[in-house]
Amino acid sequence: MTVTRHWITDHIRDIVDYPTPNVTFRDITPLLGDADAFHRAVDELADRFVDVDTSRVLGVEARGFILAAPIAYRAHAGFVPVRKAGKLPWAVVREEYSLEYGTDKLEIHRDAIRPGERVLVIDDVLATGGTAAATCRLVEELGGVVVGLGFLLEIGGLGGRERLGERHIESLATY
Repeated sequence: MTVTRHWITDHIRDIVDYPTPNVTFRDITPLLGDADAFHRAVDELADRFVDVDTSRVLGVEARGFILAAPIAYRAHAGFVPVRKAGKLPWAVVREEYSLEYGTDKLEIHRDAIRPGERVLVIDDVLATGGTAAATCRLVEELGGVVVGLGFLLEIGGLGGRERLGERHIESLATY
């Protein structure tokens, strides 16, 4: 594994064999708990999209919420949560997707995005791209346009970036 040194990597805890054997979980809670690091991470990620016209910022459950909400605030855009199946209380659109260690389902409220709205997707980590690709499909099913995807960390070598095609993708640090 090659890590591109970045100040963020000093605030990430690696948890080996979690949630399954041979998977290393990148725990961002040390970064979130450090006020200066959290502020800097939100600002640096938001700055990558400052010139992108955005109607909505989607946060992917659960760590994506933490980053997406302040980025939506900075962009003067609405915030939309994308949740695991069964967590939203109203009519939803659902998408099943593959993870590096299984499958899962994401949901979004049917009225969360209107046709033509420009949507920025934010999550903590880009690995295989399964979660991000599923989120993009949800946006597009509702008629939205994905204008970019932002991540704190990217795990290179797992094909995530390639799975997302020619989309505008920004990651602050790469493992």
